[in-house]
Amino acid sequence: MNRREFLRQCCRYALLTAGVQAVPWLHSPPPANAQNLSPSHGLMGRKLSPYFTKLEGKVVRCELCPRECEVGPGERGYCRVRENVDGQYYSLTYGNPCSIQVDPIEKKPFFHVLPASRSFSIATAGCNFNCKFCQNHSISQAKPDDTFNYALSPEQVVEMAQRSRSLSIASTYVEPTIFTEYMVDIGNLAKKQGILKVIHSNGYINPKPLDDLCASLGAACIDLKGFTEAYYRELTEGSLQPVLDTLVRLKKKGVHTELVTPLVPGKNDDMEQIKAMCRWIKNELSPDVPLHFSRFYPMYKLKSLPPTPVETLEKARAAALEEGLRYVYIGNVPGHAGEHTYCPKCGVMLIQRLGYQVQIQQFRDGRCTQCGQPIPGIWKQPEVA
Repeated sequence: MNRREFLRQCCRYALLTAGVQAVPWLHSPPPANAQNLSPSHGLMGRKLSPYFTKLEGKVVRCELCPRECEVGPGERGYCRVRENVDGQYYSLTYGNPCSIQVDPIEKKPFFHVLPASRSFSIATAGCNFNCKFCQNHSISQAKPDDTFNYALSPEQVVEMAQRSRSLSIASTYVEPTIFTEYMVDIGNLAKKQGILKVIHSNGYINPKPLDDLCASLGAACIDLKGFTEAYYRELTEGSLQPVLDTLVRLKKKGVHTELVTPLVPGKNDDMEQIKAMCRWIKNELSPDVPLHFSRFYPMYKLKSLPPTPVETLEKARAAALEEGLRYVYIGNVPGHAGEHTYCPKCGVMLIQRLGYQVQIQQFRDGRCTQCGQPIPGIWKQPEVA
């Protein structure tokens, strides 16, 4: 490692311990033409949503996520970004991202998708969860009225992704379900250009909008935040079962899926619970689904808790491997051996990672070069549709 990379990793570690995750342009140059974008404060546009039902008295029922908010005229749903306007339900975030970055694909984190490539990443204000440990609560718990937003059409998103030499477009940082209409249009255009559409999501979405997304979705990184309903109620204000349903549906749709579980001390770090989760993943999804155990750092509403002990992460990883999962990673611990990808057959290191520094080792064309074992993932850029 040279001096510059050493300083970069030290900076990243300092930011992680301070609870800072989404810092524009920290790890890669800004998108081409980013200097020509001028953010404006507040709402910049709206689009009629297809995901609602009209009720009596101009009340609407949102059908985007399992909350199914019933919203009166002039009011908004839980996510703050959908509004009932005279009995019609509108998305207030279409074409109005508040965050635009070019990230390493490993930041999502995807470890089995186009390694060492760039991902053009966008987010809007709002979320349908309220996680007490949210890394990006300044935008996830905000209304689009209160953030600085960019007017950026789906066509412009795809163009900027191409100019920044990104192989994928990621909807991330907040829960992308809340801007599903925007994602669908971006995904359809990206597919035509051979750009992979990916999401980092909490998985809290209804079947119909999920199916619409899957038509152009290449990969999904889903936060499986815990494995009990009590944990979800306490820490996220959501529920577990719809997330499990989403994971099963993604499997049926053939979408490459990776899972992230942030281990919060005293909340979801019970090893028996972790083993039960891993058995469910193996039996209901596949032993080949990559699982990332992520280190928690004190932030937002959980500043009184300590960071996750590295030993806890190591025990969780060992338990997952013992339960039969083949690709288990440790996240937010730069330099840990649990960041690397190993062949489940011969044990050789296939992909080495130090933070976002990635080196391909005994791996080519989706296979271990030592024993020939195929490794599940997306290893080549999709062809132009």
